[in-house]
Amino acid sequence: MTDQPRLGTDVYIALAAVGWADGQLDADEADAIVRTATEEGLDLDEIAEIEAATRSPVDIGVIDRRGLSKEDRLFVYAVASWMTRLDGVVTDKETEALGKLGEALKVPERPRYYADQIAQEIAELSESDRPMRYDLAKLREVIGERLQAARAARAEQAAAEPPAEPES
Repeated sequence: MTDQPRLGTDVYIALAAVGWADGQLDADEADAIVRTATEEGLDLDEIAEIEAATRSPVDIGVIDRRGLSKEDRLFVYAVASWMTRLDGVVTDKETEALGKLGEALKVPERPRYYADQIAQEIAELSESDRPMRYDLAKLREVIGERLQAARAARAEQAAAEPPAEPES
């Protein structure tokens, strides 16, 4: 995806925590987490740490957002949202863990809704929602495109608004 990883190990451990929320992290969820980290370009030691988090329950913990763009944070949330649906059942604990992840990433409710919708949209494009066929690169691309379109719409709207009248 990139020459320099944007998402740190802490992000993938948080994804594992969301996966563990229902008491088990199935092989598809674990594969999705490790594959995403691998595609992001993390090194082997980091991948090993992430794999360990997929073998036993972990907490979401603290996520270092300093290097994460809005697009990155929405992508992580969307991946987690998609993962919660992999087994066909979204439990209250998974919904709660997803909410904690959204808070840790500082993603407001409305963008969470849109990230979830995009995750579902991309899942419907493939023949299957299984991890090896789910298009993570497309998910990131669409999130980026939608953010850019939203920025352009806001700029256009701001340009169309008449300037405020000065107070006397």
